[in-house]
Amino acid sequence: MTKHEALDLAKAKIVGGVATDQKHDSAHKHVTGEAIYIDDMPEPAGTLHACLGLSEVAHGKITGMDLSRVRAASGVVAVLTAEDVPGVNDISPTGLHDEPILASGKVQFFGQPVFAVIAETREAARRACRLARVTYAEEPAVIDIADAGPSGTLVTAPLTLSRGEAVKAIAAAPRRIKGQMRVGGQDHFYLEGQIAFALPGEDRDVTVYSSTQHPSEVQHMVAHALGVASHAVTVEVRRMGGGFGGKETQSNQFAAIAAIAAKRLNRPVKLRPDRDDDMTATGKRHDFLIDYEVGFDDDGAILGVDFTYAARCGFSADLSGPVTDRALFHCDNAYFYPHVRAVSAPLYTNTVSNTAFRGFGGPQGMVGAERIIDEVAFALGRDPLDIRKKNFYGTDTRNLTPYHQTVEDNVVERVVSELEASAAYAERRRAIDAFNANSPIVKRGLALTPVKFGISFTATHFNQAGALVHVYTDGSVHLNHGGTEMGQGLYVKVAQVVAEEFQIDIDQVKITATTTGKVPNTSATAASSGSDLNGMAAQNATRQIKARLVDFAAGHFEVPKDQILFLPGRVRAGNQEIPFAELIGKAYMARVQLSAAGFYKTPKIHWDRDKGRGRPFYYFAYGASCAEVSVDTLTGEYMVERVDILHETGRSLNRAIDIGQIEGGFVQGMGWLTTEELVWDGKGRLATHAPSTYKIPLASDRPKIFNVTLADWAENAEPTVNRSKAVGEPPLMLGMSVLHALSDAVASVAGHRVCPRLDAPATPERVLMAVERMRAGAGA
Repeated sequence: MTKHEALDLAKAKIVGGVATDQKHDSAHKHVTGEAIYIDDMPEPAGTLHACLGLSEVAHGKITGMDLSRVRAASGVVAVLTAEDVPGVNDISPTGLHDEPILASGKVQFFGQPVFAVIAETREAARRACRLARVTYAEEPAVIDIADAGPSGTLVTAPLTLSRGEAVKAIAAAPRRIKGQMRVGGQDHFYLEGQIAFALPGEDRDVTVYSSTQHPSEVQHMVAHALGVASHAVTVEVRRMGGGFGGKETQSNQFAAIAAIAAKRLNRPVKLRPDRDDDMTATGKRHDFLIDYEVGFDDDGAILGVDFTYAARCGFSADLSGPVTDRALFHCDNAYFYPHVRAVSAPLYTNTVSNTAFRGFGGPQGMVGAERIIDEVAFALGRDPLDIRKKNFYGTDTRNLTPYHQTVEDNVVERVVSELEASAAYAERRRAIDAFNANSPIVKRGLALTPVKFGISFTATHFNQAGALVHVYTDGSVHLNHGGTEMGQGLYVKVAQVVAEEFQIDIDQVKITATTTGKVPNTSATAASSGSDLNGMAAQNATRQIKARLVDFAAGHFEVPKDQILFLPGRVRAGNQEIPFAELIGKAYMARVQLSAAGFYKTPKIHWDRDKGRGRPFYYFAYGASCAEVSVDTLTGEYMVERVDILHETGRSLNRAIDIGQIEGGFVQGMGWLTTEELVWDGKGRLATHAPSTYKIPLASDRPKIFNVTLADWAENAEPTVNRSKAVGEPPLMLGMSVLHALSDAVASVAGHRVCPRLDAPATPERVLMAVERMRAGAGA
């Protein structure tokens, strides 16, 4: 670039390119209520409403189903059972055919959909559902992971990761510890519940508006259920009121039932369950029992580890295979194990089939790693942070993961070192020790925990995306891609990429609803890959159009191609300049194609599951969090006093959006590990099925002092879009710092001599019981 060109670029900046703090495109609509969700859409005349009839036993054969009173109820138009599915009665995302749309012959969890009522109003459908008389021959039910036992039935094949000789290394180690940790599940608790709205078309066509993270999968599932080709089904998603993984596969069932009813009755059908039914009938984050054994030396260096991660998967496989795989992928977190063995146990239980949740098993894997650090620290009487730093990944001989991927982009030491200094960890540690020594009731705790999270779908074929970009003759741009917007800011980020490429203001880029009719065969918006994949696909489409414009401008203005330069709002051709819109008009008149389909597939990644080796992740994202808590040792109640976070997002596409994701991810992770408790009774009924019994963090639960900083020196070593890094899932694991700060406060009761072995969620009740164990052990 010449000096003259550089001055021009400095004079005029586009509004809304990458690396600018653009607001979320729908933020003002969210606040004012103008944002249109599926339940806000005007209902066409004749719209019907569906309600699901749920099983009332956890396991058994259906011996009778009297639906006569349901059919006769006021307003009821139809009642659907498994026999009414015209195609395949299955919505299994893995092709195992183990998840029926409606139960047939047997039920396998309390709350499984057995029939669907279609009525003139939602209220009529709900009331009619209660009139059903379904009888069962109950069979023994396995509800908890512990009940399944080590030889329990598996819903899918387990995975083993191994490097070195873990058993021998542990046996030969100067010190050894064995233990078990329970890590609870989590409900997605999205603000907008599951919903589907199906509109029948002519012939075999149907359009489904679905609150889903995976429109292509919903398309395929609806097509299979109807017995039609995929081209007959169009799925559209403008926005979701939260997803967090809960709408990756769980939307399939609601869309399929709505579509079946719509085509059968030739009327629009909407299905929106109550929050109670939604929580009862849909999958959640997997809860785990983690058995671990660690061998280490007197200096705190880990020599060998052996993990078994047993997960409550529910009655079907769903995504439990890849979820439990990813738990093993993250059993190291940021630590190098010279010898390691990790085994998954995806166990069948008579509970709802658990599914994707932000982090996708990675958080559970990391919690196991951090428990080992605590065990070693307390055994040696050392600060856990010292043990963490002692065992970080390094270079050369200390950079190989349990799945044999070399860690090439390690910045965890720098992130932790900078946070340790900025959060004044050492000074606060001394102050807290002094406080606790003089405070018999209220104890404070402090912890600094790191995060290293792999970015990519572990199923290699999902790492692809498509985009469609149109440039209209007035210079405005239409953008469509396969990513879905669930509040995380994906739409605005991808629009910024397009605006940057064309050097136009972001308000010239129209963000349009995701639809299978424009971009086909897309992957779910998940695995933190939304911006990486769709941003690159949109950039690819934009650059195709730019290349055509360069060819045209060079010929039109009779200058070499290298003298065509896109400047803010205009294009320079040699010594001439022309507004962007004017160039587009001229290109149209010259019959230049102004539309392009872009595509991107993540390079370098590969994975051999049978061998437990490969490069499943394109790169790693790093962060660290320092949390301080205060605990009332008489009640177990606690408060989060302060949290400091340093997180690296590469060259951020949008710092404002990324900071919001970090803050939200942290709070959600904190909720998972502290207050959000899922409870099933002995009959397999979910007791925590509503806001009255399930406690997500409130505004009042946020840290009193909350400092979030992006590592401004970070840049992705891989050529991602703008050298940015993913920010969807990694921040959730920053919440581990709160769990370990609580552990630190509890341990102070016994002089930090014993590991509290605090299970998650660390509810006030669990904290109190841990305090009592500490007191009993200390002889207090």
